[in-house]
Amino acid sequence: MLVKGNKLSRRDIRNILLIQLGDIGDVVLSFPCIRALRENFPEANIIVAVREKAKELIVDCQWATDVIFINEEKRTWIEELKYQKTFFSRLRGFHFDLTIDIKPGDRGAILAFLSGAKQKLSFYASDGKLWRNRVFTHLMLPQPEPGQHMSRHYLSLLEAYDIRTDHAWPEHHVSRDRRQKARVLLKRIGVSPHRVMVAVQPFSLWKYKEWEVDKYIQLIKFLISEYHVSVIITGSLDERKRADEIIEKCQMEAYNLAGETSIGTLAAVFKACKLFIGVDSAGIHIAAAVGIPTVGIFGPSSVSDWAPRGKHHHVVHKALPCVPCTDKGCQDSEFSRCLKELTLEEVKTVVKSKADGILR
Repeated sequence: MLVKGNKLSRRDIRNILLIQLGDIGDVVLSFPCIRALRENFPEANIIVAVREKAKELIVDCQWATDVIFINEEKRTWIEELKYQKTFFSRLRGFHFDLTIDIKPGDRGAILAFLSGAKQKLSFYASDGKLWRNRVFTHLMLPQPEPGQHMSRHYLSLLEAYDIRTDHAWPEHHVSRDRRQKARVLLKRIGVSPHRVMVAVQPFSLWKYKEWEVDKYIQLIKFLISEYHVSVIITGSLDERKRADEIIEKCQMEAYNLAGETSIGTLAAVFKACKLFIGVDSAGIHIAAAVGIPTVGIFGPSSVSDWAPRGKHHHVVHKALPCVPCTDKGCQDSEFSRCLKELTLEEVKTVVKSKADGILR
């Protein structure tokens, strides 16, 4: 439902800013929005604002012209002033005609205001009456749609103003240069180019989304012994030690890539794999976007909202009455009973149903 601004003027739109200051997974799920803008404004410059950790995804995005990234490093107040001056100068240098903030929040609204665009679109925020909603010339109040995927939710803002695409699911092109970097990296850590690779991501930014480590170890052993594959464990630099512990206990052909790749090279590594298995994290969204089959291990998160869709993607989760929920673990304890009770055999059954047709 449109709350403000019934029609978008398309005259003289040459420079567009799309703001997505969420996590890396949110950025991936915003790719259909970038594509819709490119298809509807083929001659425009489309600039995407993201947090620095996601910038390579936009650099590699075939529908984006450029990226503005938010650097969140700690700085002295003098350094911060210099940074803000440089950032603001670059932002205003684009002379935006249209700004779209697809994740309601104060930081995105401030960036939209500073962009100087005459037309500014966003979702209506019920807690933004004091100042946030006033920043925007066009506001859309999303209507509750049970089972609506998050990528469709983001796209609904653009569709409300007749900016549409037939490609509603995220797709990500991996360049030849990124693929070469992935090949060099895999060779350096000793992965055989003659064996099929499976990516496993046991880790999440949020502990309450993680399955038990001992079960991952048994799953990895099953994959290697049953299908004779090389297993690549992915994650962040902070998770590297945990990945080492998994590999040590596996005592099989598994390799630690946690913290070894940039986000752009990680996409290329996934592209080189035949299957991705992992939790609700950025990894599963990137893997699905580059076009490889996935098996998601989900806990309290909503499968319909967040899991990749399509015949090549499967999810295994415990169907408890309390699932899904919005808590950070049971009663916000960082512990999720739905993942604790998810057995190895339940996950292996789903993995086997996918792997038999892919890895043999």
